[in-house]
Amino acid sequence: MSPTTDADLSDFVFVRRNDGLPIEEIPFELVERKGVGHPDTMCDAIAERASRYYSQYCLEHFGRIAHHWFDKVMLFGGESDLDYGHGELVNPYTVLFAGKGAHRCGDTPIPLADILRRAAADVLSEVTTGFDADRHLVIDCRIVDHQGAGRGRSRYRPESHDDLVAIGDPSLVSNDCNLLHAFAPFSRLEQAVLRIERLINGPDFKARHRDTGWDVKVFGSRNGEDFSFIVNMPFLASDISSFDHYLSRKAECREEVVGLLRDTLGGDPAVLFNPTDRNGRPYLTALGSVADTGDVGAVGRGNRVTGLITPMRAMSIEAPAGKNPLDHTGKLYGVLAQQLARRLNEMTGKPVETHLFTSKEAPLDRPDQVVVRVHGLQDGGDEEQKIRAVVAEALANTAELTREIIVTGVTMW
Repeated sequence: MSPTTDADLSDFVFVRRNDGLPIEEIPFELVERKGVGHPDTMCDAIAERASRYYSQYCLEHFGRIAHHWFDKVMLFGGESDLDYGHGELVNPYTVLFAGKGAHRCGDTPIPLADILRRAAADVLSEVTTGFDADRHLVIDCRIVDHQGAGRGRSRYRPESHDDLVAIGDPSLVSNDCNLLHAFAPFSRLEQAVLRIERLINGPDFKARHRDTGWDVKVFGSRNGEDFSFIVNMPFLASDISSFDHYLSRKAECREEVVGLLRDTLGGDPAVLFNPTDRNGRPYLTALGSVADTGDVGAVGRGNRVTGLITPMRAMSIEAPAGKNPLDHTGKLYGVLAQQLARRLNEMTGKPVETHLFTSKEAPLDRPDQVVVRVHGLQDGGDEEQKIRAVVAEALANTAELTREIIVTGVTMW
């Protein structure tokens, strides 16, 4: 697609000064992150991995992508036998895939069941300890190829590769009505919450603390300049010999988190670590997640595209993971809004919000409205025109964004 002209842009791209208080100046702020081992985050990752693997398979075998959406994934947790020094998953996880997609292209089957199983197995192996797909995973595939109202038969039942869609096809339009929001930069609290989870679930920490689990949940609050945090982090039951041992290990891990916060925020922020053990129950799991003990996860119930849950910010409720990267604007524009916010913030040096609205069937390079709100926007300068040019370029390059999502992968949780 070629960039839209400036005259066209004025019809749907609106650049405005944001006269509200910047996030750092509001008196109270709350932020949450569900870590990579949380059942909801697991589902986001599994759904997106399934879409990527499916898209990659179609590109390799047909040169184009079959329409699909796998964004209705649920994970039903297993059952564990837990005690000090012992943790075993005795009943497996069940991952339910519900959605739509092509099962074949003409007479050529698409190995959908194998693709879905590989996606779930790969993700769960990365965000648990000791996961064995042969023993610990059951797949329930409910992906159908039924046709939608007004759609041709070829949408989910392609008769040949000619019925599939190429990346960048000029006929691509928005698959739905969507409203997306993003912002940049992150506040100090937002950065701190994200860094805590990434520290604990990062490779260096896990190498030093192999007895720690992955189902990390972090809450942060700021009251004026007073910061406080709640961190939930499980331990592997097989590596914990007693409650005293658990408390000792918890104290060691807590000190690393406190050190991170001292380095990034200064002072001595309050950190409540594993508050559930105040009743004498240690936070122990078999593989590192509450999914080991029957908890259930679902796509879209956790982090937004930012990786955070930010109730003090404009925040989309779209669930992007698993959606078709060709034309599901709930996915494409969600990622695009965040990339635009970061780029515009870097360009202007000012806090930026981006808001995109599109109706169904709108061309991908021309959503109904794009609103960019900038703190401290100067009237009468060329800043507004530069912002419009960046927006136009981004909208003209949705095909490259699709390729990035499929080939490189974009984390949306």
